[in-house]
Amino acid sequence: MASPEGAPAPGEQRLGRVLRRHDQVQAGTTDQRLLDSAGPSEWVHTDPWRVMRIQSEFVEGFGALAELGPAVSVFGSARTPRDSKEYETGVRIGRALVEAGFAVITGGGPGAMEAANKGAHEAGGTSVGLGIELPFEQGMNPYVNLGVDFRYFFVRKTCFVKYARGFVVLPGGLGTLDELFEALTLVQTRKVTRFPIVLFGTDYWSGLVDWVRDTLIAQGKASMHDLELFHLSDDVDEAITLVTKEVGIQP
Repeated sequence: MASPEGAPAPGEQRLGRVLRRHDQVQAGTTDQRLLDSAGPSEWVHTDPWRVMRIQSEFVEGFGALAELGPAVSVFGSARTPRDSKEYETGVRIGRALVEAGFAVITGGGPGAMEAANKGAHEAGGTSVGLGIELPFEQGMNPYVNLGVDFRYFFVRKTCFVKYARGFVVLPGGLGTLDELFEALTLVQTRKVTRFPIVLFGTDYWSGLVDWVRDTLIAQGKASMHDLELFHLSDDVDEAITLVTKEVGIQP
């Protein structure tokens, strides 16, 4: 007996664009399987599901920052004390960047990150925090007025680079070094258009620069030209001038 016009033939099932027949027919409907609360939950820990989470982080990050305008990412230690000279320098840099026409992006945490966000906030600018899920994370600092939290470091670092026109790197630890060398590598390999990287604090960074020149370059692992990928400065005004000069924005 023929099936009514438009109805599936016996033993045939259509699920979206997928056609199933005979022993491949599944019981129930897609909606039923979605809404059924019973069943195994291991799927939430599988790699395909993680890919969806990663995708959602990119979508949320890009969506939040797409209309940010010119910005500079400021890196530095989460352990910088509030009563230190380094903290006050971070505040001054955040304020000066806003006055020069930039939003300020940090990791959203305490220490040097908080200092730069505080300066930006007090200057009436856009103060961005890109947080990360960590076992010891202290949460977003109170001076962030646009914040995004991430699960994955590589998604967060993509946003640091994608929405910044330059980096100012304050004294920091392993996380700061990771962000610094990521930026240097992207510029060196021309994965991104060249933009300024300012290492702030000659005393702090000179040992690293000496090692790059006297060991890395001396042994042929890098070239002398790579020393031109960044600037050293101890002066807030000079650091801001270096950023504004290279990206074509004048304070």
